[in-house]
Amino acid sequence: MKHTMWRLAALVFLLALVVAACRADEDEPTEALPDDPDAVDEEPVDDEPDDDPVDDDPVDEEAMDVPGITEEPCPDGINEDNGCIYVGSLNDLTEGPFSAAGPLIQDAAEAFWRRVNEEEGGIGGYDVDISTYVRDNLYQPEVHSEVYQEIRNNIVAVGISLGSSPTIAVEEDLEADSMFAVPMAWNSDFIFSDIIAETGPNYCVDSMNAVDYYVDERGDIATIMSIHYPNDYGQDADVGVRIAAETHGAEHIGVQTPPGPENQGDAIQRIAAEQPDLVILTTNPTDAGAIVGESVAAGYDGFFIGHGPTYNVALLDSPAADAFLNFYWNVAPYAVYETDLPGYNAMREWLDLPEGILGNNFHVAGWVSQYPVKTALEAAAENDDLTREGILAAKQSLTAVEWEGTLPDEAGNYAGEPNERAVRASFLSQPDTEPESGVTNLELEFTGPTAQDYDFSEPCRDNY
Repeated sequence: MKHTMWRLAALVFLLALVVAACRADEDEPTEALPDDPDAVDEEPVDDEPDDDPVDDDPVDEEAMDVPGITEEPCPDGINEDNGCIYVGSLNDLTEGPFSAAGPLIQDAAEAFWRRVNEEEGGIGGYDVDISTYVRDNLYQPEVHSEVYQEIRNNIVAVGISLGSSPTIAVEEDLEADSMFAVPMAWNSDFIFSDIIAETGPNYCVDSMNAVDYYVDERGDIATIMSIHYPNDYGQDADVGVRIAAETHGAEHIGVQTPPGPENQGDAIQRIAAEQPDLVILTTNPTDAGAIVGESVAAGYDGFFIGHGPTYNVALLDSPAADAFLNFYWNVAPYAVYETDLPGYNAMREWLDLPEGILGNNFHVAGWVSQYPVKTALEAAAENDDLTREGILAAKQSLTAVEWEGTLPDEAGNYAGEPNERAVRASFLSQPDTEPESGVTNLELEFTGPTAQDYDFSEPCRDNY
């Protein structure tokens, strides 16, 4: 299959994660892993990636009637009489901290368009291709910007843009090119941008709902500690924790932590010493494994809720597994992989997973990310304006997207003001050894009073 090497890289990364999850105290340092969807104070990358993860571009730019669209079939087109619409993907595929997730996201996006091309005959007389113009961004804003330049003349939109800071790095270029991007990141900044198509609640909302849900289930709360990276991801989430703490009259304790399991000693010490009722984690899975496992081992008997990027099924094969099973919930923009709703069912049907690759919530992220692209393309085709400008205008005019149950109906109001665009409902889950994704749903589309009443007059992290 086309991306076998990416999948093998993902398997290697997951195995490494299991080993690293609880090695915070070993002498040999491990590589720092910024997560989220944001890199932490990243230094410029001196070298470009050694290997392009895809073949040389097979499409002559001059053959395109308009940028990103040809009358010639797609390289792997389903409908031989169709032309081709090219959608780009700037993803973390080989070496970055999300290189385990990137190939899964990519596979699901390709499965999404395979279904559209086969079942619906494409869109407006064209198949849609998200596999030709794929680039590895190494999860670095500088590299993200560099590889965007490589494909900017050959696509109509960026269907996958992995990371908050990387995506922000190309916003001006996107605007100049009359294109929009779907970020694989959930920062509240994005509801203020006309050239972004966000999918689901932002980190700030997820933090609010995590606290409100905990109070609903466990009762009153006195102290909430927010362990977070010092970047857009962590800061956006931390502000949401602080706002929810104010709602419930609780003390908010903000603790920044650098990436890398070997760097979590201070966070673990503070949790064990201060014993907060609840800890909200905004890290990556490797660091979460160190924090949760070591804090519980040190006598912490409170509870953790982590953001979507904080958890991975590999943690259930690590020494921290029992701590996650007994002291942890997850809050995320989507429900879990096994959810029995139309969009999730279609995703599982169309994913062609090789042996050794299990269904994962990162597959959900990749699948869901393509719904707004599909809706914008359909609207532009109906308007007889399949151009970059026409597609962007169609996206900006959308008040709803058909998500097939994967997101709340309120999601996709890209024509609305920021406060109207903000999705208020989150999905909560808990670790479970039975399902292949390692989690089961606790609550679908939970909206607590804090998120319901919050006025998004500016991005949350602006108040950090």
